[in-house]
Order: sequence, then structure tokens, then C-alpha cells
Amino acid sequence: MDNNDSFYAKVYDVVRLVPSGRVTTYGAIARYLGSGRSARLVGWAMNNAHTCDQPVPAHRVINRNGLLTGKHHFETPDRMQRLLEQEGIVVEDDQVQDFDRLLWDPSIELEL
Repeated sequence: MDNNDSFYAKVYDVVRLVPSGRVTTYGAIARYLGSGRSARLVGWAMNNAHTCDQPVPAHRVINRNGLLTGKHHFETPDRMQRLLEQEGIVVEDDQVQDFDRLLWDPSIELEL
């Protein structure tokens, strides 16, 4: 297992902890894992989440502004939004509404 594989596995472990009806960001995950400048690497991990043996709720990971920037990596362009809406999250123009209230920050929620 190379370093990226190990980092990806850690990312997936964190994403699996995000509760239904909540969202987190690429940067929040990177900061929690001690790699604050690795938000893009978290995004690459999310792009590969579909290859995992155990499901990863990648739809709950969005950008720091609440935008569904990863939506094009799902089976269809509207799949990410539909999954979030099934959890009660309102999305308008590819942006999560009430983002501040729904944000799940692992550094806070998992109490380092």
C-alpha cells in the first residue's frame, strides 16, 4: 500500500462517520487528518470512492462554499443532489442551503 492508498483509506474512514443529513468539506477532512493543504487529494480520494468494498457516502462531501463540485463524478450529474435530498438536505443551484447548520467538521465532532 503506497502513501496515497493509506491516505485514501483514512479519508474513507472519516467520510463513513458523516451522519445522514449532514455534509462536510474536502478541507475539513484534510485538516482533521493533519494535512490541511491536501483538500484536493481528499477530492481525488472521493473520485475513487466507488472502488471501495465498503460503501462511502461521497455525496456528503462538498466544497468549502457548500457547492456540489464533485457531482460530475457520480453516475449521473444529478445523482449527488438526489442523494442529499433523500437525506432532507435542500440543494438549490448546486449549493447546499443552510450550509453552516449542516456542516459536520470532524475536528469538532470527533473531538481530537
